[in-house]
Amino acid sequence: MGFAGAMAVAMTVEALVGWPDVLFARIGHPVTWIGRLIGLLDRSWNRSADAPSIRRILGVAAALAVIGPLVALAWIMQAVLSPGWSSVIFIGILAWPMVALRSLYDHVAAVAQRLQSGDIDAARLAVAQIVGRDPATLDQAGIARAAIESLAENASDGIVAPVFWGALFGLPGIVGYKAINTLDSMIGHRSERHLHFGWAAARIDDIANFVPARLTGVLFALVSSRLSETLSCMVREANRHRSINAGWPEAAMAGALGIRLSGPRSYHGSVTAEPWLNEATRDPLPADVWHGLMLYVRAMLLLGGALVALALV
Repeated sequence: MGFAGAMAVAMTVEALVGWPDVLFARIGHPVTWIGRLIGLLDRSWNRSADAPSIRRILGVAAALAVIGPLVALAWIMQAVLSPGWSSVIFIGILAWPMVALRSLYDHVAAVAQRLQSGDIDAARLAVAQIVGRDPATLDQAGIARAAIESLAENASDGIVAPVFWGALFGLPGIVGYKAINTLDSMIGHRSERHLHFGWAAARIDDIANFVPARLTGVLFALVSSRLSETLSCMVREANRHRSINAGWPEAAMAGALGIRLSGPRSYHGSVTAEPWLNEATRDPLPADVWHGLMLYVRAMLLLGGALVALALV
């Protein structure tokens, strides 16, 4: 279970230092490197003049062209290491940028602080950093709801999923997942441009997040003071979400906090009639964003503890 120990190292380093601004300014971030490759393939291969079937085939090729070489490189780097705790630490350091533990907390906490101070305009600006919906249309409850939804979904996508695949396969697992997730975030949309070209990216991401999303919901439930309500809400409400995966951590968070999430929202001037999760309850208050963050911290501590226990078995 050395890979589990490596993921515990990655989580610890990221929680302590994040990804320092000075490092980002000098070399960027591994996700931005992956993003440049995806952007290049999108510009080169995603041609509006091509038939939908051709664009879908080229989208499959683009996904493989990103995931395959990165996984191969990670496997080679891992294969040359000698077994032992030194390799666990080395893999953990290499995996550190693939885990967004601290950055997620900091982004959501920035929203919570501005909501608590009553500065709605600043809160809208802060929440716009982590969600795609139109911030100008959001009132206090809408801002809090968006921040909590982002916290729940990104706890799965940004921490649990990469750590899950890293614990199973080591560096190739976490690098491969990050490539998949970045592909989905950049081209896995239902927009006219990416409906066909991004089809493979979106489907692969759905598969990669299937288990981690449900595991994230269970983690939230286990650290909640409302265990039965959280589990009940998750099982009852998750499939109401438009995503086959995001609904699980979001519904668990809604049940744990006793609030409603999701619902109608505006994207680029167009309102989408999303169903509510846990509709019969109340809208979130600014304090609920802090409560969600504390739930997140406890869940991540539980995940880290489980990784350490696996590493020591």
